[in-house]
Amino acid sequence: MATSGPFGGKLASWPVLRQLRSGDVTGLGATAASARTRGLAARIRTADAVVKSVCPYCAVGCGQLVYVKDGKLLDIEGDPDSPISGGTLCPKGAATFQLVTGTHRLDRVLYRRPYGTEWEVLPLEQAMDMVAKRVKRTREETWEETSEDGEALHRTLGIAHLGGATLDNEENYLIKKLFTALGVVQVENQARI
Repeated sequence: MATSGPFGGKLASWPVLRQLRSGDVTGLGATAASARTRGLAARIRTADAVVKSVCPYCAVGCGQLVYVKDGKLLDIEGDPDSPISGGTLCPKGAATFQLVTGTHRLDRVLYRRPYGTEWEVLPLEQAMDMVAKRVKRTREETWEETSEDGEALHRTLGIAHLGGATLDNEENYLIKKLFTALGVVQVENQARI
């Protein structure tokens, strides 16, 4: 089989011809590799540090390895030493890297006034004050001290909390304590639903 002509030596580098010459019928051996594929390396190879962590998405607690380079997140993978997950991650856990680095992630407070048509950017402190005032007002307006039979209730049914699956156990513990102290009885978490 001639490899000269208008294509010169380039024809000899075609994977199909390499495969035929070497007898690699399936094309799964070295004949499938190119200079580009031989030059590829995992991003994690250049990491400065590897930190063990736990996936934040649900209560399972799958182990993760967080790779860091120059103080920035490089990659997140399943931890093969984890007795929970043995290195595997569900689709949400596998996308944890995007949770932190995604360009679609909002990093400022957006507010749309009642009957408004446009979003406006608010300082975080102002938004937190607005939330606190609304929680206080709702609690005061819906507070139930006692039932009709005179039993102590000390609760509000005007506020409920549904936690997200990115909250870890410690955050959920503190949230439950906070809302219980406020008299909120409707506290649930998405990871349990």
